[in-house]
Amino acid sequence: MFQVNENYLKLPGSYLFSTVARKQKEYLEAHPDKSVIRLSIGDVTQPLAPAIIDAMHRAVDEMADAATFRGYAPDLGYEFLRNAIVENDYRARGCQIDADEIFVSDGAKSDSGNIQEIFAQDSKIAVCDPVYPVYVDTNVMAGRTGNYDAKTEIWSNVIYMPCTADNGFAPVLPKEEPDLIYLCFPNNPTGSTITKPQLQEWVDYANKIGAVIIYDAAYEAYITETDVPHSIYECDGARTCAIELHSFSKNAGFTGVRLGYTVIPKDLKCGDVALHSLWARRHGTKYNGAPYIVQRAGEAVYSAEGKAQLKEQVAYYMKNAAYILNGLKDAGYEASGGVNAPYIWLKTPDNMTSWEFFDHLLEHANVVGTPGSGFGPSGEHYFRLTAFGSYENTVEAIARIKAMRFT
Repeated sequence: MFQVNENYLKLPGSYLFSTVARKQKEYLEAHPDKSVIRLSIGDVTQPLAPAIIDAMHRAVDEMADAATFRGYAPDLGYEFLRNAIVENDYRARGCQIDADEIFVSDGAKSDSGNIQEIFAQDSKIAVCDPVYPVYVDTNVMAGRTGNYDAKTEIWSNVIYMPCTADNGFAPVLPKEEPDLIYLCFPNNPTGSTITKPQLQEWVDYANKIGAVIIYDAAYEAYITETDVPHSIYECDGARTCAIELHSFSKNAGFTGVRLGYTVIPKDLKCGDVALHSLWARRHGTKYNGAPYIVQRAGEAVYSAEGKAQLKEQVAYYMKNAAYILNGLKDAGYEASGGVNAPYIWLKTPDNMTSWEFFDHLLEHANVVGTPGSGFGPSGEHYFRLTAFGSYENTVEAIARIKAMRFT
């Protein structure tokens, strides 16, 4: 008789955002007259920029002509896109990254979940706490995290790096040495950032102990402060210890189009084995490449028109973020984030648990957010709101929250 991968059975409950969506659906079914505003999952709402749409139309026309039709994409992605990425995301910032170190994919979520495959099963992972759930859950599926304690919400073989108000929601170097270190800045869910000197400490630490940093830079387009790095490769020595993940979802609105990329420098090695070659083998075996039409859309992100249009789009969401942050503070909430990221991290009132506040917010303000406990034990008594709604809905949501009563 066939057997299942028992590691999947270790996963507690369903995926965080699936639970949020289910509870929202159940509420609307019970209260069809209510208008619910979603400030939960980080899905964009503004349409694709005109420069991107134009590029997609041109690519569609090419696919209709035998002379310009494209089939399977190259394993690493088309050169036109990888060259645009290198010139704009790296060389323009003084980073030494080559086009053949870029692996184009269908998004950072896929890569952040799949990258663990090239590492040994007994690798010890370190994660920020709270953390994007995919980092931990995919390591659970791989059998790398040990046993789960439901009371503490902690996996026995995971190093948790608490990110609290006391340390500015940024991790400190762990006492126990990890093999893999997951970092995400600007951070999801807290919206926090670290400076270049702080990131350099992590690079130096990883090189010293022989660890690999998996650096998620999905939100770098939202950085507004000058001392916050956009890439880990701005740090000296990062080429020998870091893998970087990027997404087109949040900077260009590609959540429904799907495009991202991963950078693995050829200098990153385990003994004589280059991780670049391992990921190339995995990529070529399990993936057939992002569609040509989508990669042309990605190229348009780096055009002069695309840059200008997306700058306006990011500014639109950051206007929402500022409104949420200031509105919450005006209402007496402890809140942070929203300056270099589209996420606002607030402390729940009256010592409510994260899910208690979720239910209260949905019932009394008809607003949906994301419970902080879903991101890890240090997220308990916190809550995440996103800036990806319309400005009108954002204003209405804050008005409802301000009017909400707790007695």
